[in-house]
Amino acid sequence: MAKFINHIYVAASGGMEIIMANFNFNKVILGGRLTADPELKQTQSGIAVVSFSIAVNRRYNKNSAQQTETDFFNVTAWRTTAEFVSRYFRKGSSICVVGTIQNSTWTDQQNTKHYRTDIVADEVMFVDSRSESAGSFGGDDGEGFGGPAPAFSTPSGTAPKFEEIKTDDDLPF
Repeated sequence: MAKFINHIYVAASGGMEIIMANFNFNKVILGGRLTADPELKQTQSGIAVVSFSIAVNRRYNKNSAQQTETDFFNVTAWRTTAEFVSRYFRKGSSICVVGTIQNSTWTDQQNTKHYRTDIVADEVMFVDSRSESAGSFGGDDGEGFGGPAPAFSTPSGTAPKFEEIKTDDDLPF
């Protein structure tokens, strides 16, 4: 029996063996705090973009004592994700970013080569509870960040109908 899952060939023959064939994976998950208020901008073609930086603490042990260092990551979000970040997050807000790593290089006018690593955000999520966010950054409306957080809703506006399952003590599992 064998399965092909996202460029990973898994073969089972008396044991499990994993063969990586053309395995490319670029995904990062970061949780930290914004270092400044995000500023929403528009490209010339009208696409929303926001660039921001997040600070992430990294803990490690040195000489049997726990140490903490802070790493700073540049993040770019596009379109609706950019609008979401600029509307609901401020300097100091806790944030979770899921995205990809993008490296770029360029040479300046003095012929010096520069390198930059950025995170391109695919998803952005709240980390603080609503009450923590509103207390730190909200206005007098009590909603925090200038309005209510987005919420899931069904297209018809009605709650989905679920089948009621009776609980029995004699379930087979």
